[in-house]
Amino acid sequence: MPPQLDTTDSPTAASSNGPGPIDRRSLNLPNLITLSRFVLSIVLFGMMSLGKMWIASAAVFAVAAATDFLDGYIARKYQLITTLGRILDPFVDKIIICGAFVFLLERSTESGVNGWIVIAVVGREMFVTGLRSFLEQHGRDFSAVWSGKIKMALQCMAVFVALVSMDEQFATAVFREFRDVTLWATAVFTVYTGVLYAWRGFRMLAR
Repeated sequence: MPPQLDTTDSPTAASSNGPGPIDRRSLNLPNLITLSRFVLSIVLFGMMSLGKMWIASAAVFAVAAATDFLDGYIARKYQLITTLGRILDPFVDKIIICGAFVFLLERSTESGVNGWIVIAVVGREMFVTGLRSFLEQHGRDFSAVWSGKIKMALQCMAVFVALVSMDEQFATAVFREFRDVTLWATAVFTVYTGVLYAWRGFRMLAR
């Protein structure tokens, strides 16, 4: 089942009956949407590498982010929960979010993204993914909380604003100040949610 941009932060990350085996039924609409998001991420990274298409890049990213909410909604509404979706969705989500921040780091002067911000985002995703994997292997429910969903929304907004700020039309002091506040607020909240998940996970381990 394709949940939100982060399986640990998704309302569809777990099912009471569990997902089924990977078979031809796994090629359902939500999973095809997830695959389309992966294709969009490759297109986005290519555009970012070429540069000078920042508004178009922001538009591609916005469409890709929207498909994440769409596939999760369809999976929940029509009970199209699959093992393939639970594998693909977090992989694709982390590719597009972490990848976007890495490509923005290549143009840190223009984008406002620096190494600390990238470490906060990538490090948090790696840590929470590992913690969730360990706990669920031991039968613990480590599903979504609202802070994680807010974190993902902030990350999407931060990437979008950073891309737009690189266009000449928006290269103003006021907009770039807004961008910097958005980026740092996202980094701080990303770390904060990582601490919340760590506390929650360690409490489970202690029990």
